[in-house]
Amino acid sequence: MITYTTSLEGITPDNLRGFFVGWPQPPTPETHLRLLRGSSQVVLALDDTTGSVVGFITAVSDGVLSAYIPLLEVLPAYQHQGIGGELVRRLLDDLRHLYMIDLVCDPDMQPFYERFGLRSYHAMLKRNYDRQAGA
Repeated sequence: MITYTTSLEGITPDNLRGFFVGWPQPPTPETHLRLLRGSSQVVLALDDTTGSVVGFITAVSDGVLSAYIPLLEVLPAYQHQGIGGELVRRLLDDLRHLYMIDLVCDPDMQPFYERFGLRSYHAMLKRNYDRQAGA
């Protein structure tokens, strides 16, 4: 059974294995835990049978007007089960008091996010790929 939490209590790097599939320089599980702790808001999907985190979403926010959603991931073996959608729903509900909630995604992911009321817009970004594994 999958359960959802906003608490990082009891989460260790061992609970965070298998994420960032396809990244040339993925963050280590230790760095992954640091980024979760550094986020303003986090929602985790947990597999009760294994105790592992199988999905997560994060937000960075000023807590007044705006938030940015940088990461949403579900482990490959758990995809297409509604976990990603539930993570988005829960995070957007937690952020509903804010004026703007932004994220950047590839065009093929836009229909997924449109289901939650997000709409396509223009964005600017910079990527330092040599720092992809984390600072």
